[in-house]
Amino acid sequence: MRLSLAAIGLISLAITGCSEGSTSPFAGFGERPELPTPKKALLPTVNIAKIAPWPAGEQPTAPAGFKVTRYAADLDHPRWLYVLPNGDVLAAESATEPAKPEGFRDWVAQIIQKQAGALQKSPNRIVLLRDADGDGVAEFRSVFATDLKRPFGMALVGDTLYVANDDAIVRLPYAAGDTKARGAAVKVFDLPGGPINHHWTKNIIASPDGTKLYATVGSNSNVGENGLKAEDGRAQVVEFTLPAGPSRPYATGLRNPNGLDFEPVTGALWTAVNERDEIGNDLVPDYMTSLKDGGFYGWPWSYYGDHVDVRVQPPRPDMVAKAIAPDYALGAHTASLGLAFYKAQAFPARYQGGVFIGQHGSWNRRPASGYQVVYIPFANGRPSGKPEVFLGGFLNAKGQAHGRPVGVAVDARGALLVADDAGNTVWRVAPAS
Repeated sequence: MRLSLAAIGLISLAITGCSEGSTSPFAGFGERPELPTPKKALLPTVNIAKIAPWPAGEQPTAPAGFKVTRYAADLDHPRWLYVLPNGDVLAAESATEPAKPEGFRDWVAQIIQKQAGALQKSPNRIVLLRDADGDGVAEFRSVFATDLKRPFGMALVGDTLYVANDDAIVRLPYAAGDTKARGAAVKVFDLPGGPINHHWTKNIIASPDGTKLYATVGSNSNVGENGLKAEDGRAQVVEFTLPAGPSRPYATGLRNPNGLDFEPVTGALWTAVNERDEIGNDLVPDYMTSLKDGGFYGWPWSYYGDHVDVRVQPPRPDMVAKAIAPDYALGAHTASLGLAFYKAQAFPARYQGGVFIGQHGSWNRRPASGYQVVYIPFANGRPSGKPEVFLGGFLNAKGQAHGRPVGVAVDARGALLVADDAGNTVWRVAPAS
């Protein structure tokens, strides 16, 4: 693609933009985050953390009293994790694939994705990892399932493993100890897919009684610029009745929900959501929130309750009036994806009942945000206390990314597993003794 000098100048301006957001490590966190005035620019800030592979002997850093091990290395873009009842771990390997850009903005977006290690041929498979001797390293691995379409979320109900592809939920038979799926995947439910499929990652979780599946479906745009018809069935969490339906919207107005887990005290379903871009370094904070059945959370017309996004036309004051403010902000542009409540007992008592969030990291904020796993304590089913970095060190002193955390899960021994899709590694964090 040949660019004019004017276009090159615009890219340079976006990349080197002079304005910066807050340098506080937890700016835009909390139950009542400070929301600055929106700032609209010709092009968004572009601040890419280019990938620099982990140097030999280096790894992320955890708090004192914990040790970090490479549970599994040399994977192919591991995105999401699921721990089976026997302790085996499934890692879904999938990626955003190159496509012919449909204009200047798409062309710039693909440059950003490629430099951030997020644009490649998708592996489209699930790998099974097993640590039989309990040393924190999976000494056995097997390709569990192939011929999937950008798999992401996984959920086992009885002897059926459900997998969320980018356009459908499929099922595979499973028996304890299986290292390979017994047959091809069979489609169970459709999910919104192409031709745009802007936010393609779909996560699922089963209800505790095994009668329902909940699926996340992200929007097809930033703020509806592809037309609201393209958003049919999107920007929501969908409830499916097992084994064959029906389905219904459970919660809507969620721009790009990903992580899902049930809070252990109240039993409420919580999700981590990526909010909108291009109105400032400190807007809009990503968030986690409990989901109310039938609740509407604002996208695209508003954010954080009744904060109107004037870019969305025509305005819908009726929808803004219905919007529920989320429970807890996770910082602007942090790309908060993974969400797992700590329900085990291996960690010190102060961690029990709290939540871990995998933050994949920003591409359009200066300074960069995310690139870490954070921990937020809970009490009586609600966030309580200050957030802390639980796993850091993904960015080096040059601002390069050694890795990018995505999915988080608690393994059978109570350790935290973290999928690092840019570092092609699953990290394990456990007490040091």
